[in-house]
Amino acid sequence: MRMNKHSDACKGREQATEQLSTTFSRFYSSDYAQFKSAQQNVKNLKESPDNDIKLKLYALFKQATSGDVQGKQPSMINFLERAKYDAWAGFKGLTMLKAQKEYVEAVERLIAEEKSGEVNDAGSDVTQGVDGLKISMENHVYRIELNRPEKLNSLTFDMYNGIIKALEEASANKEIKFVLFSGAGQYYCSGNDLSNFEKAAEIGIEKLADEARELFQRFVAAFIDFDKPIIGLINGPAVGISVTLLPLFNIVWASDSATFNTPFVAIAQSAEGTSTYTFPYLMGYAKASEFLLFGRKLSAQEAYERNLINEVFPASKFFKECNRRITEYAKLPPEALKVNKQILRDVHRDTLHKVNKHESAVLRDRWVSKECEQALMAFMLRKKK
Repeated sequence: MRMNKHSDACKGREQATEQLSTTFSRFYSSDYAQFKSAQQNVKNLKESPDNDIKLKLYALFKQATSGDVQGKQPSMINFLERAKYDAWAGFKGLTMLKAQKEYVEAVERLIAEEKSGEVNDAGSDVTQGVDGLKISMENHVYRIELNRPEKLNSLTFDMYNGIIKALEEASANKEIKFVLFSGAGQYYCSGNDLSNFEKAAEIGIEKLADEARELFQRFVAAFIDFDKPIIGLINGPAVGISVTLLPLFNIVWASDSATFNTPFVAIAQSAEGTSTYTFPYLMGYAKASEFLLFGRKLSAQEAYERNLINEVFPASKFFKECNRRITEYAKLPPEALKVNKQILRDVHRDTLHKVNKHESAVLRDRWVSKECEQALMAFMLRKKK
């Protein structure tokens, strides 16, 4: 009995000593000053941390100021209080001094991540030097702007490759929640830049057609396989491949000044972007045929009625309304966005790749045909008049 009493007394003195030391540290040490500073720094973060991080900070704070968790574990019905209790209990046994340090370290990591995100917002490394593309990253949104307004944002081969690399970068960046496409100036995109085919004089039409087929197939495949949501802001006329890609987006908003046109037959080419599958799926066979075969130009309202776009906004309010919604969507949980995007796409993925391969092969044959050559020459002559 004496030994037990002696042991209990020693244990009591040790606890009292530690408590005295902790109290002294809390009020006089630099560690406690850092702890107090960290509490303020959390409030100054530009974005609120995820719920898991919030729970961890709460638990460390309670452990640092009150020691081990006390009281009865709340019922599962009281979800929030139960989560807070369990998080605090997870640090049971950690001294108050160590809890302070871990709290400070956790806050410092959040600050470092936020500064890293600010650096990333400056732009994209992989697409620097690509004429016609303007890339920026801000608030979890990766923005790809087609930026050749003097050429109506027509797509060059360099831009195709740049967009493929940009999508790869956006996929790999954990801070990015979704990708946004828009166009500079009055047009969204006038489709393929026909000057891409001027290289035929140097290397021959057959070789150029082979290279273009491979590039187009990779380009469309990049959209099929992209694992995060894509939003399109169609601010003005859209032509050709900029239209056929839209069903591979997750949301498409259009200004009421936008139009949609796929004049493939007029220039003796063939449909691409998996539109031979997606357009009949969205519009029905008859309306898709009118659009793809006979070049019916659609207004924004008609595109909405045919399920090609989600909503139409007045041109005067277009970007303001789109940006308001984008700000709200940027608050959504990133993993949930990604997982649900993949589930939606997985149903059609194999078919889309099969269609893309077939369309690219047919398009390659059209490019080397005499009919296409004559149609392109006639088109170019009309443009020069």
